[in-house]
Amino acid sequence: MRVVVTSGPSYEPLDKVRRLSNFSTGELGTLLAESFAEAGHTVLCFRGITSTFAAPLWPVEVVPFATNTDLEESLLRMQARDEVNLVFHTAALCDFRVANIVSEKGEPTERDKISSRDGALTLTLEPVPKLIASMRRMFPASIIVGWKHELDGTPDKIKALGRRQMEECLTDACVLNGAAYGSGFGLIARAGEQAHLPDKAALCRYLVEWTEKLPMALAAPRQESFHALSSFTTSLSPFI
Repeated sequence: MRVVVTSGPSYEPLDKVRRLSNFSTGELGTLLAESFAEAGHTVLCFRGITSTFAAPLWPVEVVPFATNTDLEESLLRMQARDEVNLVFHTAALCDFRVANIVSEKGEPTERDKISSRDGALTLTLEPVPKLIASMRRMFPASIIVGWKHELDGTPDKIKALGRRQMEECLTDACVLNGAAYGSGFGLIARAGEQAHLPDKAALCRYLVEWTEKLPMALAAPRQESFHALSSFTTSLSPFI
């Protein structure tokens, strides 16, 4: 199978020397990419350049990216996207970018390097479009698995958010984690079945075994991919 994994953090610039980012290390995406490569699959890993976890080992092919837009453009430049079987969107992308910066005097600040002598700054952040919402158009014939990491809320709330992601973005499954979910990872599929994995290693093993049992020759990717996923996930165990 041909597998695409997005991994690690993106960033959005404040000026030419400072940036907004997050705490993602790229570990999970790296482990997932290596797991599929070890199982004999062809893996292309789009990896944030600020990832601190060691890059995937050969034979995983790594494509670096910086910002959300950079990753999107790299995905669009991919050759033979219609031949990709699986897409795992594990990358922790920025939810906001800087719309403008104003000094404490109320003056716009647009220099290459903003001086601390300017005093306090007011930043206006604007939300950026969710890349996962565009992935079905990029990969119409692929099984697409998204991620939902939440710190606030309850397990039921994060499951509801995962289901909403699948409905709105036309993805096939969603991995859940974070304090709202609890320890370990959950996987939910469009048909409503659910599975729990205790750690990253177990999640990676499970995803490899799970996808290897899915029929990948999908002539009509939307309905057939969801039907294949639904048929297989009826046997998921253990249940959450």
